[in-house]
Amino acid sequence: MRRCGVERSESVRWTATSWLVAAGVLAFIAVAPQTGAHASNQRNIIAETLAAPAIEHEPESLTRYGAFKDGNFIIPAIDVATVDPKFLRQPVAVPAGIPNEPGMIVVDPQNRFLYLILENGVALRYGVGVGREGFGWSGTARIHHAGAWPKWFPPSDMIKRDPTLAKYAAGKPGGLDNPLGARALYLFQGQRDTLYRIHGTNEPSSIGKAVSSGCIRMFDQDIIDLYNRVGEGTKVTVLPATPSNSIY
Repeated sequence: MRRCGVERSESVRWTATSWLVAAGVLAFIAVAPQTGAHASNQRNIIAETLAAPAIEHEPESLTRYGAFKDGNFIIPAIDVATVDPKFLRQPVAVPAGIPNEPGMIVVDPQNRFLYLILENGVALRYGVGVGREGFGWSGTARIHHAGAWPKWFPPSDMIKRDPTLAKYAAGKPGGLDNPLGARALYLFQGQRDTLYRIHGTNEPSSIGKAVSSGCIRMFDQDIIDLYNRVGEGTKVTVLPATPSNSIY
């Protein structure tokens, strides 16, 4: 059974986790208010930024979610005016109850968030959509491999519900109409595939919602950002959740 209908992409790329996480912290500091502070009080800058009132759909979010070319594809812009601001990528203080281990990913299906834990009690939070299979597993695993524009293999039960998908039994090529979106991260426990995936989506309106299929989906802009920050062996903890307000 393919829990999320995901197979390994033919294009796999890895970078070192440690310097990418550090780069994420530095990038965050770089966009903090320019007060002329030195490295000795950067923590204060971070704290002040986190404490500042949220600005709905600030101009910077338009840049983060604009259209851009990735490989052979032009990823469409996200209309951020239609997205609840809490589901846009943003630095936050690590919430109580979320493991605070720099470099790890924490998925909170119940609240539709994914956290990349940085340094000094700060996390990069992304909004996610959660499919039926996304509620079906919790625990700790590691990223075994990742794929750019991966093929999609519809699960057998999905083909039974919609026989027209049988034509993709050998895999639907990556592309803008592929349900997995621009990237996919594959979670394993040791050498055992958990069948749990974190991936992009061709349905951006589903972010922040419970959806009928798939695992954890993100805006393509966000999954590419996460893919560029993490690597093979990154620890991932998925918190338990119940699909109490799902559509199925």
